[in-house]
Amino acid sequence: MSFDPTSHLLLTPEDTEAPNRVVRLRELGLGEAPVPEFDDFARHLARVTGAPYAMVNFIEEDQQYFAGLYAPGADQAVELDPSSNAGASVGRVMARDHGYCPHVIVRRKALVLEDVCDYPRFAGNPVVDEIGIRSYLGAPLIDRTGMALGTVCVVDQEPRPWGRQGLETIKSMAADLVEQIHRREHQGL
Repeated sequence: MSFDPTSHLLLTPEDTEAPNRVVRLRELGLGEAPVPEFDDFARHLARVTGAPYAMVNFIEEDQQYFAGLYAPGADQAVELDPSSNAGASVGRVMARDHGYCPHVIVRRKALVLEDVCDYPRFAGNPVVDEIGIRSYLGAPLIDRTGMALGTVCVVDQEPRPWGRQGLETIKSMAADLVEQIHRREHQGL
């Protein structure tokens, strides 16, 4: 949980479900290693939305893990080093107080930020300055147990008019991925 000392605004919401989520993710074998099918899913999500970055994100108590990741100009998912100052970068692991997925997981609802700078609560997030993120579209992955396991999201370095169509697309894609996770569970993967 982090606070903005100038406004006393809670920037990253408290996530009381995180310990149980970690147990559920381990049962499913998720959140600790890349999943090639999720990289493929992220690539498809990027193409469908026209966004340069797409992720399948599992959120734990202190970190986020991108089990599926797609970045621009790649025929397959790539890992970019966030410590390199070579422009936008996304790695497989990110602190829980970075980005907007922790808000989605706690809210249990999709989040559309066409320009994060329009929202003081979100404009101060470290991903704005460190990675250059300007727009976000994400939806929770709610599994059969009712638990929000993670998110699917897309981001861009430019403001994007996601609109109602973007919202419906991300929610539909999240539902598709939840079905894929359930099939994996049933098959014992």
